[in-house]
Amino acid sequence: MIIDTYQTIALPAEGLYKEKGSRFLSFAYPIDNEDAIKSILAGIRKEHFPARHCCYAWSLGIDQERYRINDDGEPSGTAGRPIFGQIKSNQLTNILLVVVRYFGGTLLGVSGLIHAYRQAAGEAISNAVLVTRIVESQVEIFFDYTAMNSLMQLIKEEQLEIVNSQFNLQCVITIKVRSARLEAIETKILKTKGILDCKIVQE
Repeated sequence: MIIDTYQTIALPAEGLYKEKGSRFLSFAYPIDNEDAIKSILAGIRKEHFPARHCCYAWSLGIDQERYRINDDGEPSGTAGRPIFGQIKSNQLTNILLVVVRYFGGTLLGVSGLIHAYRQAAGEAISNAVLVTRIVESQVEIFFDYTAMNSLMQLIKEEQLEIVNSQFNLQCVITIKVRSARLEAIETKILKTKGILDCKIVQE
């Protein structure tokens, strides 16, 4: 069974945790690529330049296959890892979670830091709206004009979304197909009379 759904957040969210004078501001963002991460982090660092630490964790991919944690000067394992722990425990992906610390003058110790960063990250997630997304691929279909009716009937029956269409000497339609049904849909398309070719153009 192919799993083609994942849980993330719908919109950016923020949180706040205070401990012994230190303020831990947390920010959660839905993301789709690493370029977006770099841009967001640059913006946060610029806005909170006086802060002592800007720690984060992120996850990308349906199975969290790409991820990174960063302690930004805090003792190893006291910031990025507990932030990432909140991502994992809430079963989220395609998310960037940042915690900015304004030092309050009192050292918290290793266990205190772990607790503070975990709580701050959790606050941002608690204030976010969680959503389930479907992983889809775009499929480009090349066909003769004679196949138009049959193909459109198939698209209607399978409730597929048309992304783009072009009807010239050669007809082309681009559709969205959820990953779990991709192989079955491709098979049905290729069995339709008048279909010249179909290929995945975006995953």
